[in-house]
Amino acid sequence: MAYNQLKIKEVKNLRELKAFVNYPFSLYKDSPYWVPALRSDDLNTFRSDKNPAFEFCRAKYWLAYKQGKVVGRVAGIINQRHIDKWEQRYARFGWIDFIDDAEVSSALLRTVEGWALENGLEAVHGPLGFTDLDREGMLVEGFNELGTLATFYNYAYYPKHMQTAGYVKDTDWVEYEIQMPEEPDEKITRLAETLLRRYDLRLLTFKKKKDMLRYANAVFDLLDEAYSHLYGVTPLTRRQVDAYIKQYFGFISPDFLPVVVDAQDNLIAFGITLPSLSQALRKAKGRLFPTGFIHLLRALAKNDKGDLYLVAVKHEYQGKGVNAILIKRLLEVFNSFGIRSVESNPELENNLNVRTQWKHFDHRQHKRRRIFIKHML
Repeated sequence: MAYNQLKIKEVKNLRELKAFVNYPFSLYKDSPYWVPALRSDDLNTFRSDKNPAFEFCRAKYWLAYKQGKVVGRVAGIINQRHIDKWEQRYARFGWIDFIDDAEVSSALLRTVEGWALENGLEAVHGPLGFTDLDREGMLVEGFNELGTLATFYNYAYYPKHMQTAGYVKDTDWVEYEIQMPEEPDEKITRLAETLLRRYDLRLLTFKKKKDMLRYANAVFDLLDEAYSHLYGVTPLTRRQVDAYIKQYFGFISPDFLPVVVDAQDNLIAFGITLPSLSQALRKAKGRLFPTGFIHLLRALAKNDKGDLYLVAVKHEYQGKGVNAILIKRLLEVFNSFGIRSVESNPELENNLNVRTQWKHFDHRQHKRRRIFIKHML
């Protein structure tokens, strides 16, 4: 193949994997909205010796080259737990990025499709990760909004390329920016206090991380239960839970993890939030060292923006207003830290129980992201 023609090459070694991880840093270098992940986290996600999801997943990664330069990337994933649980013989594509060239995007997607067909699968959908806790979804609205730690950013031409390649909508997530009231909300306060008495519940707040860690395994058990019916979710293994606890609970501030338990100390609701790390990650350029960690520590200590990450309520308490207990506590924490606005991060468009809770606040739906699908058989 001539030097200036398109070439798709499978990632075969660590040097090429680092090129895969680093490619978005050149593609988005001029974007004021893109928020990078930590390069070390991405590398660990893609390595079979680091990511416990490889117990039930297979994956391949490809880079697209023109004139010897990387112009695109894509991951292909086969999640056997998804196939077994949902009875869908689908492969996933994820971590897809490309220049505004339909030849590049189509070639990357065709490569994943070919791999899926070789493995007896009938469709490809994404962007999805190994699990629901990875970044997922392609931005289709909100291209002029700052991204978050929990989400991908992509240019406005991406969805057009997906349609050109024969992909259609499978589901959407929406995202909100929510303004925090400066004074306590009396209705939420009264409702929270009533619910605590009615169901004999207790709100736990933590000052030390070791106290918070007592509930870490229960948090992921409840997450598995509460999210089990949502799009693409598969149960986590114990090794995955241990890895997530090690990865995330190390920097979550105890103030930002309210927990609700019943009279027997069983976990029935929790919320994981953080001060926004978006600007800090941009300054860190995907690296903790030598100075990246300083930007993150500053963002965690002083910030006027926050992020909601994971909120879950036990099935038998859903629809009873228990979220109000969490919201009351988070409003107190946000106000004490000076946080004035919060990003909801993705919520499924048909998950009305979650979406309607923002009606009590000044809010705007400012982003939408999509899972695309292509049936090949």
